[in-house]
Amino acid sequence: MGKVYAIKCNDYERENVYKAVDELIEHYGGINKIAKKGETVFLKINLVIKKHPDEAATTHPMVIEAISKRLVENGCRVIIGDSPGGPYNEKILRSFYKVCGIEEAAKNSGAELNFDCSYSDYKTSDGCISKVLTMIDPPFKCDKIITISKLKTHSMAVYTGAVKLLFGMIPGVLKVEYHFKMPEIYDFSNLLVDICETVKPSFSIIDGIVAMEGDGPTAGVPKHVGLLLASDNPYELDVCGAHIMGLKVDDVPTIKRSLERGLIKGGIEKVEIVGEDIEKYVTKFRVPNIRSVNFFRGRVPKRVEDFLTFYLSPRPEFSKDICVRCGVCVESCPPKALKMGDKIPSIDYKKCIRCFCCHELCPKKAVNIKRPWILRRIFK
Repeated sequence: MGKVYAIKCNDYERENVYKAVDELIEHYGGINKIAKKGETVFLKINLVIKKHPDEAATTHPMVIEAISKRLVENGCRVIIGDSPGGPYNEKILRSFYKVCGIEEAAKNSGAELNFDCSYSDYKTSDGCISKVLTMIDPPFKCDKIITISKLKTHSMAVYTGAVKLLFGMIPGVLKVEYHFKMPEIYDFSNLLVDICETVKPSFSIIDGIVAMEGDGPTAGVPKHVGLLLASDNPYELDVCGAHIMGLKVDDVPTIKRSLERGLIKGGIEKVEIVGEDIEKYVTKFRVPNIRSVNFFRGRVPKRVEDFLTFYLSPRPEFSKDICVRCGVCVESCPPKALKMGDKIPSIDYKKCIRCFCCHELCPKKAVNIKRPWILRRIFK
């Protein structure tokens, strides 16, 4: 049975976050157990979109600052970074770091910001979906990889935490290629576990002080939880994070894959919680319904299955009152199903693979997920 550390933290006030981080470090066994003097640590954070920290779409900079500060004080070199969706270059990274508050967090803690945009192919010896993955280089040049994710719902994966965060190891626009190759959530969730098994983070933290519910990971609404969660097992950490949301193992594709692959032993009953009694924090999150009509597979002819999938699957729709025609969705669409129209982008639904990258990356929340009335009625 693994351990997950749960520490109470009501807000992002500097004093409160530093106190919670110090308590977390003490419970875990001291800072040297996380990283020793002289080691270089890559702090992999969540910068999925360029938004202010108050919108709860990205890892809060105060959590990043506190963790970085304690590591730097212990004689570690700390490099903070991520690969957001879309173009991946120094200019883009600088703008994300500034808007998301990471620039200031690095300055206050003595950490460095990553601007190395190189990437390479890495063998996935334990890979289920792919034997080679193209991933960014900087984390692999470090002694330790520590992740700080955000507790959020996700329109495609239901839940995003420690494992889903590592999709950010795939460089920029190459993410859309992986979405295009693996539009089915079963394959995509196995890919996420493959990435995690290759990266093997030494320590994982979830920022659950203020989480996100609804149309996550970027268009949902903030929801106060008041917890920092951490573990050296990212799979068990996600079991805990999902439990707080009111989700079970079978509800979350990445957790279900980790159980099937023997990476966890079961649900929350198989995880030892140190610190807070998380049952006090369990609350029902408003979660996106990602169910499709795949329950027809193997029961009807392929042409009928394709017809039902096309007409009953959730699909993206654009709000003409919100869309500013920035073009981010068009650039990021894996199957190139979007074209910029006179007022809003137009969608070729025959090409659309329902990966919802447009929804995830829209900076204005102009993309809605439309579910057919019959699907809403079935899964009400």
